[in-house]
Formats: sequence, structure tokens, C-alpha cells
Amino acid sequence: MKRIIAVLTVASALLLSGCSQVGVAASVGSTKITQATVQKSIDTVLAERKKVDTTGMTLDSGEALNRGQMRFHLMAVLLSAVATDGKFSVTKAEIDARRATIITQIGGVAALPKALVGAGIASVDLDSYLNLIILSEKLQAAAVAAGVPQANTGSEIQKLIIDKANKLKVTVNPRYGKWDSATGDIVAATTASSATTPSPTPTK
Repeated sequence: MKRIIAVLTVASALLLSGCSQVGVAASVGSTKITQATVQKSIDTVLAERKKVDTTGMTLDSGEALNRGQMRFHLMAVLLSAVATDGKFSVTKAEIDARRATIITQIGGVAALPKALVGAGIASVDLDSYLNLIILSEKLQAAAVAAGVPQANTGSEIQKLIIDKANKLKVTVNPRYGKWDSATGDIVAATTASSATTPSPTPTK
């Protein structure tokens, strides 16, 4: 799970601004990420925490949890767009193989729920996370093949994502925070509200 977090952090900087469309959590060009999608991830994370022993874990809550889940969904769209430009893709077999490897590393399938909770990953999003990990690795390998030092591949991928975000005009609903160009991340917005109380019907 530590490897999951490390690889995903490589491409965590996204360009975001205000998004006022009703029911839309964020948009990437013509692609819309709905509030229902983000809320499902948040609700799943919260529900799964109740099923495991979280003693000693440092877990996001409130607006930090909102931003973290939003960051993942935005990255999923942007990194996939970058990978498409480079003609990179991931097969189901590759995802299945990576999941099997991780399960072996953590000591078996029974340990997976607790590992996911500790990493802040909703089980419903696991395959998407694995897809991003593999895409990131392929992009890193391509960068190395092109002469980029291994130590610089993370920053190169981040630049590609930022460039893609600029071209596609990424926006984010203030409910989940706002883009701070000085820090290159989603930060708390005074208008952001908590979405961490499970709700059957997303805000519209």
C-alpha cells in the first residue's frame, strides 16, 4: 500500500478553478465528474473504516477527505488523458496481476480491507488506483527511455499533467476546495462544505 501512495503522489498536482455547474464536482474539458461519484468514494471510505481496527492510523476527515477523494478522481481523468496521448493503456490482466501481487505483499486477501483503509482508498476505486499505478510506471519507463534521469521522472509526469489540465481547462466545485496556484494543490475554500456524512442522495 505504501507503494500505491508513493506512485500516486507523483502526479498529485492538478490545475483547478471554480466549478458552478449543479451536480458537477469537477470537469476536465468535456468530461464531468459528478458529486455522486465523489460522494460514493467518500461514503465507502467512511463505511469501511467502521469494519477494521484503525488504531494508530492517521486518517483524513471532513474537508481533507473530500479533497483527497476529489484529487484522485481528477487525476484518474488527467493521467489517463496523458497516457492516451502517449498511446499507453492498461489491460484487465495487468490490473488483476497487480492486485494479486499487492495481496501477497500485505499477507493475504483478509488484510486488504485494513490496508485500503490505511491508504485512504475506497474498495470501489481499487481497480482505478491500480490502473493509475501501472500507467504511471509506463510513463516513467518511457521517460527514462527518452533520457530523463530516473529521479526526475516524477516531476516530468507532473508537468505533463499540469500541461494537460491547462489545455483541457479543469474546474472544481468550491464544495471540495479551490486551486492554489502558489502551492499547486487543492486547498480549503471558505465555501467548501463537508460531504463526509453518508447520504443516499448527493447534493444537487
